[in-house]
Amino acid sequence: MSELLELNGVSRRFGGLRALHNITLSIPQGEIVGVIGPNGAGKTTLVNVVTGVHPASAGSIRFAGRDITRVRPWQAARLGIARTFQVVQPFPEMTVMENVAAAAMFAGSAGYGEEANERALEDLEFVGLGKSVDKPADSLTLAMRKRLELAKSLAMRPKLLLLDEVNAGLNATEVEHALDLIRAISARGVTVLIIEHLMKVVLTLCTRIVVLHHGELIAAGDPAQIINDPRVVQAYLGRRYAKAEPA
Repeated sequence: MSELLELNGVSRRFGGLRALHNITLSIPQGEIVGVIGPNGAGKTTLVNVVTGVHPASAGSIRFAGRDITRVRPWQAARLGIARTFQVVQPFPEMTVMENVAAAAMFAGSAGYGEEANERALEDLEFVGLGKSVDKPADSLTLAMRKRLELAKSLAMRPKLLLLDEVNAGLNATEVEHALDLIRAISARGVTVLIIEHLMKVVLTLCTRIVVLHHGELIAAGDPAQIINDPRVVQAYLGRRYAKAEPA
């Protein structure tokens, strides 16, 4: 399995704050990889560095064999990297369809006008919002806004999709629907990296898990390895959780 995303010695500082330190990590094509860790561990910063929001202070990043260490967000999008945000903020005065069409045009995956609208409708139907295309985006429920965020990302036709706490604030039924969507996205051949605090979600969904703590990569492996790793138990899971989960 070929490596789609490769980070080599990546660090990011904000003044005196070390948000990421010497991260070396490879994401194979076609996997669903979970990123876990305590609040402030550097999970969102990792996504921001990959997508060009905050350039790495040190190290290098390669995507599909190409150096993207210094790309801007719009360049990352056009190379096939899409992301969602922890706090969902659609363009409130635009319709649901206009939000998704704008994403397609931003990434250059569709032309202006009818082509972008057709792309938007296709992705909105995929996420279950086909009947809401003409609604103002700010009229949607939280769960629907989360699905809109996914549709916007899919309209960019990504090779890699970075999901930042896509299940936050959802009830159990809504979480199950979101997981079904993520599996369907993966089945399309999209590689997925998901930041998630719900361990049942991570253990059910992900083929591999990466653990950050104080900006450092402390573990990476399959779910059984991670829940039994002493460093992960101490830093994040706690002994009760590790003992409760089957190896």
